Amino acid sequence: MAANKISVIMRCKNSDWVIAQALDSLFSQTYKDFQLIVADSGSTDRTLEIVQQYSCQLIQIKPDDYYPGEVLNMAIEQAAGDIVVFQNSDAVPLTPYCLERLLAAFDDSEISAAFARQIPRPEAKSWVKREYGSSFPNSATPPTWITLSLPMAAIRKKVWHKHHFFTECWGSEDTEWGHWAKQNGLHVQYVKDAIVMHSHNYNLKQLYARKFIEGEADAFIYKNKYTLAKAAKQYLAAVGGDLWAGVKEGKVSEIWQTPLRRLVHFFAYYKAHRFGTARRVSGSSNRSRAQKEILSRYE
Repeated sequence: MAANKISVIMRCKNSDWVIAQALDSLFSQTYKDFQLIVADSGSTDRTLEIVQQYSCQLIQIKPDDYYPGEVLNMAIEQAAGDIVVFQNSDAVPLTPYCLERLLAAFDDSEISAAFARQIPRPEAKSWVKREYGSSFPNSATPPTWITLSLPMAAIRKKVWHKHHFFTECWGSEDTEWGHWAKQNGLHVQYVKDAIVMHSHNYNLKQLYARKFIEGEADAFIYKNKYTLAKAAKQYLAAVGGDLWAGVKEGKVSEIWQTPLRRLVHFFAYYKAHRFGTARRVSGSSNRSRAQKEILSRYE
């Protein structure tokens, strides 16, 4: 990797509960020759005070102007690196070799992007641990629905120039970019030995917002049909799987929450997919609904 310049982009907002851990771990990596760009979207806590203790270039964005794809594209334009690394402000590398191992993937000239394995936080609920375990396995191959995951990932800037991050919807910019790469015969590497701690115990309001974002974006990315019957079938299968897993794990206290949590999950996704399909077909450029869903449920 000595021939490549490296830039790290970290997005944050009100992350003072974790960003010091993320930055401390980043600056403790064995690979140290990087430019850090921090993009903050309106923190009102101690986040900026913490960030300013580290050597970085700071980009400040108004909360209402924060659209992930647009912000990433803007930050990448300012990045000096040939390889651009993405680390969320709540993603903490768990070993000093995480960045080195992620970047080692690019020793293969055929690799266009790479992403790390995510391990849930110790306080993660059992259903969160199961989902992260299946999405980011300790094996060479992740499930097909994980095309790229930006909490800790990297891309070649020259490949990004061919296809910027997705801006038609509020989120899922990583999913869309990874899907585009694979559709065009480019290689995205999963690096299971580059490990970061990252997870969320979403409440029902937050879960609704996350699945709304995914449903709307998937309608644009995959242009697929998602019927109520399919949503109902997936709901029943997911509830059954969660209940069986909960019984086996002895997590009785979480079992009763499963039907409602999965109902919120699939209802939000179905509703958003219909909305996204209508937007795509009509050519509507209105991306504000998903942003409002996020802001109203996280603020």
